[in-house]
Amino acid sequence: MIIGVPREIKADEYRVGLAPAGARSLALAGHTVLVEKGAGEGSGFSDDAYAAEGAEIADSAPALWSRAEMVVKVKEPVSPEFDYMREGQILYTFLHLAADKNLTERLLEKKIIGVAYETVRGEGHSLPLLVPMSEIAGRMAVQEGARYLEKANGGRGVLLGGVPGVAAARVAIIGGGVVGANAAKIATGMGARVKVLDRSLERLRYLDDIFGGRLETIYANPLTIRAATREADLLIGAVLIPGAKAPRLVTRQMVAEMKQGAVIVDVSVDQGGCIETSRPTTHHNPTYVVDGVLHYCVSNMPGAVPRTSTLALTSATFPYAFEIAQKGITMAVRDNPLLRPGLNVHRGLLTCQEVAQSLDLKYTPLGI
Repeated sequence: MIIGVPREIKADEYRVGLAPAGARSLALAGHTVLVEKGAGEGSGFSDDAYAAEGAEIADSAPALWSRAEMVVKVKEPVSPEFDYMREGQILYTFLHLAADKNLTERLLEKKIIGVAYETVRGEGHSLPLLVPMSEIAGRMAVQEGARYLEKANGGRGVLLGGVPGVAAARVAIIGGGVVGANAAKIATGMGARVKVLDRSLERLRYLDDIFGGRLETIYANPLTIRAATREADLLIGAVLIPGAKAPRLVTRQMVAEMKQGAVIVDVSVDQGGCIETSRPTTHHNPTYVVDGVLHYCVSNMPGAVPRTSTLALTSATFPYAFEIAQKGITMAVRDNPLLRPGLNVHRGLLTCQEVAQSLDLKYTPLGI
């Protein structure tokens, strides 16, 4: 199979879909690996590093897309890339289709075979390809939130951990999954007063156990969410429904009732956001203010630490890419039921039920 690795062109995206070690493994197995010139530079991987491992360097994106049977990326395609795609091409990347009807319709129109990292399943209904980026985003959420609480950056002028004699900041985290747990880890480590809200009592018991009582665990409902947002200096949105659009759990009215200069970091924004006032931003222009509350809603947060992110991501995604390359998409999906949910679109059919429901489009069960 011919595998293409393009340079990411989404704003402020420096990650790359395949590390040189992955290129070597694919080349040794007899596959052709095309890497667009400069694709790995943002993550610290030179063209020479890829060439040394058996990859070919493509001079341009059109040259790469025109040859590749499978395109391995990090982020969903953006407008300039739509024209490069062709019928039957396998696209293996984060797609987040539930929040992007235009992209979904373009992939269907092009009859692309789209495998989304965020819906590939692991044992016990885990999301193994999403986990490493969720770990990074959760940790970064506190790091960025603490920075924007500084007065010079538009915040309340509050130190997250406080000092002796002065209370620490209050951090509310909505969602106790991978993002929420990692955010809680960093926030408690910095000395903040942390509250995690979730609808799973089993998850709340788990968090209470592993944190040894160093944070509050609260069952999430409209009343408890409203109370938590009112007192929060830093509010982190960490809600995920696999494949579906994030539910809007924090209303505009709740935001209006927050402290002036409080900070919101909505990690869920790439799935539409769990806060009504959220909209995607970029690393170059990451924040905006609504009702005196600073919002940080960067949709590719791990892209700010591309070296760490690329190594973590490709370690998780490569085994599935290798399986698809070796067997082809049909046989790979038949042999690996965990890969099957990752197939969101297939030759003009929308095959992910959660995406179809979120976008009010026709769902067709996968027939392979």
